[in-house]
Amino acid sequence: MTERKARAGEDMPTALHPGAEVKSAMAGFMNEIRVFQTEVKQSLQHQEERLTMLNQKTMSYGRPALSAAADLDAPHQKAFDAYLRSGDDDGLRGLVLEGKALNTAVAAEGGYLVDPQTADTIRSLLVSTSSLRSVANVVQVDAVSFDVLIDRTEVGSGWATEAAAQAETATPAIERISIKLHELSAMPKASQRLLDDSAFDVEGWLAGKIATRFIRAEAAAFVNGDGIDKPRGILLPPKVANASWTWGSLGYVPTEAAADFAAANSADCIVNLVYALGADYRANGTFVMNSKTAGAVRKMKDADGRFMWSDGLQAGEPPRLMGYAVLICEDMPDVAANAYPIAFGDFASGYTIAERPDLRILRDPFSAKPHVLFYANKRVGGDITDFAAIKLLKVAVS
Repeated sequence: MTERKARAGEDMPTALHPGAEVKSAMAGFMNEIRVFQTEVKQSLQHQEERLTMLNQKTMSYGRPALSAAADLDAPHQKAFDAYLRSGDDDGLRGLVLEGKALNTAVAAEGGYLVDPQTADTIRSLLVSTSSLRSVANVVQVDAVSFDVLIDRTEVGSGWATEAAAQAETATPAIERISIKLHELSAMPKASQRLLDDSAFDVEGWLAGKIATRFIRAEAAAFVNGDGIDKPRGILLPPKVANASWTWGSLGYVPTEAAADFAAANSADCIVNLVYALGADYRANGTFVMNSKTAGAVRKMKDADGRFMWSDGLQAGEPPRLMGYAVLICEDMPDVAANAYPIAFGDFASGYTIAERPDLRILRDPFSAKPHVLFYANKRVGGDITDFAAIKLLKVAVS
């Protein structure tokens, strides 16, 4: 009987044996696991090699290895930092920002666009400083000039009767003012050894240097610019007595003293200046003067002995004169004979600043060895766009 069972086991086909099927399935499963493990190891090894190469390249630019992950989130800033430190422009040449190739601007202008973070830092510093930029109308354009159309007259009107013929009314006059953009530049320098120092924030340093230079140049031009390779300032147009004001000139109100404010009722000229401006503009009026003039004006009192000057109620608020904000602009002239130390007006309507939104920089390691020069430039222009929106105070008897 035992022999019969053994012969029966030998005669059963191998494919139908349950133990053989399980063994074959397990072998196939283990083989698939080994293939998957091999693929995972190869992928991890490839990623590790890429990270190692990225860290080595980052360290060559003077950056610590821990900043490599952060740089991956800001490719423009990383490429710009590499360019500033070592002159490596490979990252900038291949970088594309929102569909616009960066090297298109390079070929035309001879420089590289500053990374957005640095550009925003410079722009915020320019806006927050005490210059006309903080109260004027600022527009961004991509052309070499900006045209403003001003309707400086009203359409004529009249009462009509049923039987009489309707007379033709006056036609409005449209004034076109073209604001040309000029190049504003700055060229700070630093030693290559300082740039190689990973602890040195080259982007922050460069933004501060450029902003300081641009602030001084812009503030001066917006007040006293002659329009030759720079914006036209608010004090450039002809000045006439406000009673004789015409379009194209600025009206002024005298202080009633030859070289200073009047000894008696000195605040009267400030009141006259405020009400020389039209009511439509007066609602958004701002005084512009330098610190020396402000020191004299804040001592003025009204007929009841109350100071006309009041400080801001909260930190950061500008002081106020007769209820209107005061902008301290150091480029305004001092109180002197025939000077115009105070301007009052709606500068958002009266003065327009046009600028291109991009800021470019060129690295020059040769002209000032062993230092590296950074030539930064932008295009900006400015001009009066509404001569009725600004009035001046003149130090004169009449």
